[in-house]
Amino acid sequence: MKESITSDLKQAMLARDKGRTSTLRLLIAAIRNAEIEKRRELSEDELIEVVNREVRKRKEAIAEFEKGDRPDLVDKEKKELEILKDYLPEQIPVEELRKMIGKLIDETGASSEKDLGKVMSKIMPIVKGRADGKMVNQLVREMLGID
Repeated sequence: MKESITSDLKQAMLARDKGRTSTLRLLIAAIRNAEIEKRRELSEDELIEVVNREVRKRKEAIAEFEKGDRPDLVDKEKKELEILKDYLPEQIPVEELRKMIGKLIDETGASSEKDLGKVMSKIMPIVKGRADGKMVNQLVREMLGID
């Protein structure tokens, strides 16, 4: 994946695509920082975690800029978000997630808020990198009748 990002950066630079170039440079910097922190090359799963972290940052920034009525910055962050999503594995559809969660709720016998951790600890390793943790938590809560 790292080679793919580097290759895409070179293509963006040749095409003089400033938005894509800056986004990919930020992603490469985040990857390098993670490698320095761990003192080794990152595995594919760890690379996906870094991309997910950058995606999450963009989503949070979009929400804040919308609150601050800054449509110019919202557009910029949304464009960066779309570029970053290209490097994530295909996301699991919501209906499929619901089926998986329902199956795990049946398996664990979960029925209340105190069982939320049981279900989350089983589902997250399965969907890691392929579904947003907040959304999974929200679906589990909804299916358990919490809120």
